[in-house]
Amino acid sequence: MPMTTQQNIGSPLATAVPTFTVEDARAVARSVFGMDPVVSELSGERDRNFRLLVNETEHYVLKVSNPAEDPQVTNFQTEALLHIASVDASLPVPRVLRTCDGETAWVLERPGEVPRIVRVLTFLQGEPLHRVTSSAALRRDLGHHLARLDLALRGFFHPAANHELIWDLKHASRIRSLLIHIPDAKQRGLAERFLDNFEAHALPVLPRLRAQVIHNDLNPHNVLVSGDDLNRVAGIIDFGDMVHAPLVNNLAVAAAYQPTSYAHPLAGAADLAAAYNAVVPLEPAEIDILFDLIATRMVLTVGISGWRAARYPENRDYIMRNNPRAWAGLQRFGQFSRSEAQAYFHHACKRGC
Repeated sequence: MPMTTQQNIGSPLATAVPTFTVEDARAVARSVFGMDPVVSELSGERDRNFRLLVNETEHYVLKVSNPAEDPQVTNFQTEALLHIASVDASLPVPRVLRTCDGETAWVLERPGEVPRIVRVLTFLQGEPLHRVTSSAALRRDLGHHLARLDLALRGFFHPAANHELIWDLKHASRIRSLLIHIPDAKQRGLAERFLDNFEAHALPVLPRLRAQVIHNDLNPHNVLVSGDDLNRVAGIIDFGDMVHAPLVNNLAVAAAYQPTSYAHPLAGAADLAAAYNAVVPLEPAEIDILFDLIATRMVLTVGISGWRAARYPENRDYIMRNNPRAWAGLQRFGQFSRSEAQAYFHHACKRGC
């Protein structure tokens, strides 16, 4: 029987964020992780997250997994962070804090509830990228860090790395049915047009491209910028959307959140791509479909966010936070041809080498 978006690859997103209070988080932090923190709640798309402050100087995040998420997927994320720490310890990503028993996670079990995984990670300091004015220097540093992250994850694998994920670009066709939640017919048609382009030009090529485990969600809420230097990346967080996929997808996801308001709509994405290419050289076939993939990520953003906002109106502001940027990008992308975009990216990568 064919897989349906809502019931399978979207199941964690179709399940409400788990119930867990500040008092619950404090109790678990004390009894399981051996700390006595000040606790405050953090927003999250599908998990319940809490910020922990210990001794007024140590910052952590306690994460309670969504009941619909496979524990193996949660372990996949944890093992990836441990691998990165062993390969490139200077990369600014969260570190895993172990329990008093030396485990990387703890299982929360309550009568009548599905068991949930609880983990504690270091809480990275910095200004969220979405609050910082974009600059070419910052975009280049982001491209450099993304390439380093991909190098650190090269060769890493896990049994859950091939799990089905609604945000995985290679499955983009599966969100077509969600586009009905876009009320404006003109906008819906624009999204459908770029999804058609993806299916015609990118989808047939993806199986032939190099693939590995990727972060898959370098949006402006998952990147932290140094408060002392607004051109320097201070942290990459939230590895909840990791998946094994074509390597170029990771770059495309990050590029989809770069400014499109410059004289050329691809200038921001090109800064990122050129810096990435200087560390991890892109193959010609990857550059050829980069535009298609960037636009498709924007389609995923407007399609999935519209569906989830209708389903969970109480969390609408958080769910829709990247929606305006995606629509602005799609509208600007619609003003020039695919061949023009290909030539622009090839030139930017050649110039940046």
